[in-house]
Parts: sequence; C-alpha cells; structure tokens
Amino acid sequence: MSQTVRTRPEGSARPLSEAYDTALLDLDGVVYAGGSAIAHAVESLGIARAGGMHLAYVTNNALRTPDAVAVHLTELGIPTGASDVITSAQAVARLISEQVPAGSPVLVIGGEGLRVALRERGLVPVESADDDPVAVVQGYGGPELPWGRFAEACYAIARGVPWFASNTDLTIPGARGIAPGNGAAVEVVRIATGAEPQVAGKPLPPMHRETILRTGAERPLVVGDRLDTDIEGAFNGEVDSLLVLTGVTDGAQLLAAPPHHRPTYVDADLRGLLTGQPEVAVAGDGFRCGGWTATVGEERLELAGEGEVLDGLRALCAAAWTAAGEGSCELDGGKALARLGL
Repeated sequence: MSQTVRTRPEGSARPLSEAYDTALLDLDGVVYAGGSAIAHAVESLGIARAGGMHLAYVTNNALRTPDAVAVHLTELGIPTGASDVITSAQAVARLISEQVPAGSPVLVIGGEGLRVALRERGLVPVESADDDPVAVVQGYGGPELPWGRFAEACYAIARGVPWFASNTDLTIPGARGIAPGNGAAVEVVRIATGAEPQVAGKPLPPMHRETILRTGAERPLVVGDRLDTDIEGAFNGEVDSLLVLTGVTDGAQLLAAPPHHRPTYVDADLRGLLTGQPEVAVAGDGFRCGGWTATVGEERLELAGEGEVLDGLRALCAAAWTAAGEGSCELDGGKALARLGL
C-alpha cells in the first residue's frame, strides 16, 4: 500500500463528531476497563450521538456476544443495540464461511461469542478434535479457559485442519492492570504445532471489511487505545484515527511509532470527539502546538514552553515522526515527556 508518511498529528477546525459520520470505537481501554466505564466516556458518547454521530463498537475481544456487549454498554449509560457492536468473532466467522461448506463443524477454542458468530454464518460449533471439524477457530475465552482446550486445537491442527484466530492481541486491559490476551494463547498453540493461523481481527483487512459492511460508514473515524491494532487497522483501511491515552499506549510508544502506527489525532480521552484538534505548525527548526515547541537535539527530543499537556505531546510527535521518517524514532524523549508528566 502506498500512503503518504504522516509526520505530525493533524488539526481539525470542526469537532471530530461533526467531521466524521461514524465513530468506530474500540471497547477495552477506550469505553471501559475491567467492566467499568472510563472517565468521561459515557457523557462524551452521549453528546456525540445526540449531535448526529453514529456510534459503532468494534472489539477484538471475541468472548462476549454482540447482545451481551450491548446490554453491558446500556447498563453503563450508553444506549446500544446488538447491531451497533462488531466483534472479531463475527469477522473470523465470515472468513471461515468463505472457505468451508455451509453446515460444516468447526472446533471452538474460546467463548460464546465465537459460537454465536459461527451459527450466524451457518456453521456448527463443536468441542472436540474427534468431532471431525473442518476448521479450528481460536478466540479469547476469558481467564478461566481450561488448558485442555489448547490441546484440542493442537490435535486437530496436527491432522491438517486449518486454523483461524479471531485476533492476536497479546494483552487485554482490565481493572487490575494488563492481562494476557488471545494473542498470548495463540502463541501457545503456535509453539506446540508450528502452524500459522489465518487472523481476522484488527489490524487486518477482514475486520475492517466486517465493520464497514455492518455499519455502512462513509466517513469513519477509528477510535482506539492501541497502536498495533486500532491505529494500524485504520492505516490498513485508509481511514482516519483518534488515539486516546486511556488504555495501553503511553507517550514513549507514541513518539516511537512507525508510519503505520501513527494516528491522525491524539487526545486524552473520548472528550476529544467533541472538540476540534489544534494545529501543529512548523516553528523554525521545530514544531509548535499551543504554547509548546518541540525540537530535535543531538540525541534527544527537546521541549520548551508551557500550556496544555496534550499540545506538548502533539508537538513532540511532530518532531519525533519527522526525524524518524519511514522508521521509528530512537531519540530519547524521556526528559521531554517528564516535563509533561507523561
């Protein structure tokens, strides 16, 4: 794919909720963490929706069904229907259904979300490698998924059955911190079998295709907390993105982002949907945003000025990404980020 290399976050004179028709929102680390709403999420999404923005919830977590996710969001104060939820289970079920006959048995290593998605596509979930599955599908099954489920996957894969994974996120944020995600479980099976799965979830095209098919978005904005899934998925789909800093990505990771991990916009949380975005402008040998100016020193990024923390981070992004070009910035940004409390 040939795309212009992004060297700074963009500005927007209009609130993002007006500039885009649909927000494609990640859930874990963006809307909630550990089941509880993240600060400012409920009210920000309510205002965006009241202003006419369509809200769709796009998650790589294949454990819960769209109905269950919609009920949870509604209980948090975000009225949601099942049709507003798109999961990696749905994306991988479509991917499988395009390669095997209708009515085929599929071995499920994961939760109810996968089973419901497979039935929606006319496939039959089974539990054992001895049930003659024509495919194995693996998705996040929660912290209590028995170790023996990985063995079932290995038995089937060793017999030549094709292997699919809903997603390969190595981690998942929760109320107590960062926990292993489906990608960690996929690695267990990969190590044991030497096989490679077909993957559907973000950042790969099957998930973007599923999202667009189900939402009909014409001017979508991907909103996420992860560079390697949400932001890379937006890059692959050639749509704009907003990174919020309520999940797994920190300032150092953002400054070091290669081109396919650089978001269009950066903000603290979902309140960023309701505002315009400040311009990052060239200022001499550096970049200015608000009251801050970022420049490149001999071996580190320099930051001068004062003002809003996020403006300083945006200016630093411009300096780091410009210096890195098509690579990753290796300059030390620790001191500059410390000035911002990041």
